[in-house]
Amino acid sequence: MTTTPLNKPTNTDSQENELQRQMLVILDFGSQYSELIARRIRETEVYSEVISYRTTAAQLRQLNPKGIILSGGPNSVYDDNAPACDPEIWNLGIPVFGVCYGMQIMVQQLGGEVERAKHAEYGKAAIAIDDPTDLLTNVEEGSTMWMSHGDSCVTLPDGFEVLAHTDNTPCAAIAHHERQLYGVQFHPEVVHSKDGMALIRNFVYHICKCEPTWTTEAFVEEAIREIRARIGDQKVLLALSGGVDSSTLAFLLSRAIGDQLTCMFIDQGFMRKGEPERLVEIFDHQFKINVEYINARDRFINLLEGVTDPEKKRHLIGHEFIAVFEEESKRLGPFDYLAQGTLYPDVIESADTNVDPKTGERVAVKIKSHHNVGGLPKDLRFKLVEPLRKLFKDEVRKVAANIGLPAEIIRRHPFPGPGLAIRIIGEVTSERLNILRDADWVVRDEIKKQNIYSDFWQAFAVLLPIRSVGVMGDKRTYAHPVVLRMITSEDGMTADWARPPYELLETISNRIVNEVEGVNRVVYDITSKPPGTIEWE
Repeated sequence: MTTTPLNKPTNTDSQENELQRQMLVILDFGSQYSELIARRIRETEVYSEVISYRTTAAQLRQLNPKGIILSGGPNSVYDDNAPACDPEIWNLGIPVFGVCYGMQIMVQQLGGEVERAKHAEYGKAAIAIDDPTDLLTNVEEGSTMWMSHGDSCVTLPDGFEVLAHTDNTPCAAIAHHERQLYGVQFHPEVVHSKDGMALIRNFVYHICKCEPTWTTEAFVEEAIREIRARIGDQKVLLALSGGVDSSTLAFLLSRAIGDQLTCMFIDQGFMRKGEPERLVEIFDHQFKINVEYINARDRFINLLEGVTDPEKKRHLIGHEFIAVFEEESKRLGPFDYLAQGTLYPDVIESADTNVDPKTGERVAVKIKSHHNVGGLPKDLRFKLVEPLRKLFKDEVRKVAANIGLPAEIIRRHPFPGPGLAIRIIGEVTSERLNILRDADWVVRDEIKKQNIYSDFWQAFAVLLPIRSVGVMGDKRTYAHPVVLRMITSEDGMTADWARPPYELLETISNRIVNEVEGVNRVVYDITSKPPGTIEWE
């Protein structure tokens, strides 16, 4: 998604067609990379969706994609009950690109043979190019690609030829040029594949003849038109958290329907230092977006008295959030619509794998759990509006910049719904919250001062439920240790501990010990995810 402008269509239908007539679909065979393939297609400014491998050729014809991609998967094509696509797909006249398992199912269904490889291949491998045209245009000889397979294509169907091979894989890339059927045994979508994006662009632009219509401006225009057409003069309620998703949604809805929008911000007392006040300042005062501030701090802190189990904390916070939301929505309402910041990964993860045989569309998804703290009650009689449900997280940030969100919100580190309550190990008390808020403030303040805030996926403090001996001013102390957690990541699914300069760690440690009463020791967490998690609870 870029900021390249489009010619503006005159109505909602034409805008929808302009954006999605260039669509590519990914048939998902259970690969861990299916969502990543869709993201990589989006990076070429072409719209893509992940759908079930059970989607029939007739349903695909109704969807009318410019190209079809078959994902990888954990199975072997010769296994009993191995997932298989509709064999009529090969006769649609639509270009098809099989990745790993997707290539193997193509080979098997068209008359070739797939067997367990004599030498499985995992990790990086250099490809030798036999045919540098079409799929492999601009892919360098000897380019490194990411392999992950224990099976191999030993006999190709009639009309196919080898485009590339490796030392262990004779058919690393194949094609039937006339029918526009292509396959690779590696994963071009992962960052480890050096020329993977060049290969993907070849399929998208050269083979499928797509145009780059999936842009930020186009999405914003389409979303505003759809919101106005759907909402009319009715009222919308949005639960605002201050994160980039709900904030982007608030700005987008405000631009579309103005004061028909009400944002409810429930302050449960577990946010970072100064955040509730800053959120109200930005939305209500600076941008004139109506925010109803609900101070529920006492309710939540009293609820957690004596609670130490992390799952019980999450459950109690989630349940109480729902109770407060329900009470306040009735007081402020009535409202016709509930707006949610559902993103495309939520749609993929919660969608039924079946496809509506009449429309070719995926079955409706579940309602997203708010803020990672629990789903909204089923008896709240709202209609849902979810304008961001087509977007990935990085696309949301681009939309946010386009519609004028402040950089501090766009770049804000992810923050868990239960907030500081799950960064305090053990019981949550007002005293411990104050200690952690002050320590966390030092971490954020220092990395912002040094202009390295965006170098981290997250950087925060954790308070432990123990005390340790220290010496301050020739006096013995017995105070809390604080854990620094700084990690790098692309999407939060996996993460590595950051390697900040020792000078930064020293400065943060000195400041915390000197500025935060109740802390006399600072330690650094050097655990990656996996085996650890980003949060401690």
